[in-house]
Amino acid sequence: MTELHHRLDGPEAAAPLILGPSLGTSLSVWNPQLRALARDHRVLRYDLPGHGGSPAGAATAGATVADLARLVLNLVDAQGWERFHYAGVSLGGAIGAHLAAHHPDRVASLALVCSSARFGEPAAWRARAEQVRGQGLAALVEGAPGRWFADPGTADGPAGKALLADLAATDPEGYTACCDALASYDLRGDLGRIGAPTLVVSGREDAPTPPSHGRELADGIPGAALTEIPGAGHLAPADRPEEVTAALLGHLSPGTDGARHAAGMGVRRAVLGDAHVDRAIARTTPFTAHFQDFITRYAWGEVWTRPGLDRRTRSCITLTAMIALGHHDEFAMHVRAAVNNGLTDDEIAEVVLHSAIYCGVPAANSAFAIAQRVLADLKD
Repeated sequence: MTELHHRLDGPEAAAPLILGPSLGTSLSVWNPQLRALARDHRVLRYDLPGHGGSPAGAATAGATVADLARLVLNLVDAQGWERFHYAGVSLGGAIGAHLAAHHPDRVASLALVCSSARFGEPAAWRARAEQVRGQGLAALVEGAPGRWFADPGTADGPAGKALLADLAATDPEGYTACCDALASYDLRGDLGRIGAPTLVVSGREDAPTPPSHGRELADGIPGAALTEIPGAGHLAPADRPEEVTAALLGHLSPGTDGARHAAGMGVRRAVLGDAHVDRAIARTTPFTAHFQDFITRYAWGEVWTRPGLDRRTRSCITLTAMIALGHHDEFAMHVRAAVNNGLTDDEIAEVVLHSAIYCGVPAANSAFAIAQRVLADLKD
């Protein structure tokens, strides 16, 4: 029996967690999340057929997602695991969704990152497979940064370069077999069968599986939560690693203080910026340490990580509250946060103008002056 290449990390006695990669990548796509996830889980990462260290012959022409899911179950069975948590990117997510729908007794929880219930028209995948069979992967490597990353800096950084090298090294036979699996995949009619607690994570700038695909998953899976990450492309774990890590930690260990703190710190850094958070940590004293822990766990780890509102909306609400209460220093901080969360100067001005009606003209007047100064500083 052909076995997929895989790696194990984390405490041997911890709860099992499977991490599935995207088409064209290796198990290293999860490197940014590994350290945090392996603290409290026995993490198994695997390579798709022909990818990374897995043999191309593990899947052949005409393969299906069910075939790939069986290969993953073989790995799980070899570890002696009855139940496991699962998180997957794109095709890796589709494999997890198939397992949750067709082997519900095995999947304890599910996270679908930049994935879909159907990845477009089958003809497009068959055409890509024919292109690769005839020309190899060179043309796909050239266009991959635009498909995979919203942030150009990701493609130019070490993580992006490593992922592009993985694609260039992928065996065409294994790649085209996975294309065949994507061509025949359509789980839309079976989403209602998924009973595992499910988190859907979408990248706002994901072109291959745009946010509408994530909303379809979340609407179809009973009780599923949805998180949309601003500025994230298709490989969100590489493009926006801290936000993805925070979302997964909150989903996998929602009841533990350690998970709340880790998730909160990820969101806090994403919203306020590393420089601000680093300064706050550097100023922490024994007198303020418990307060810093409190706001990280509860403000950022419980409220800001909730899926019910996106971060743009939370920024609008927070700005209004700071204006109403006259918290000028906090308002200035959250103007910067609002920019990080994707609000434009005009949108911030609209929030302040709206607050003039409900919070008072003097309060809005002060807010306009502060916001104008902060936005000018950011541009400088």
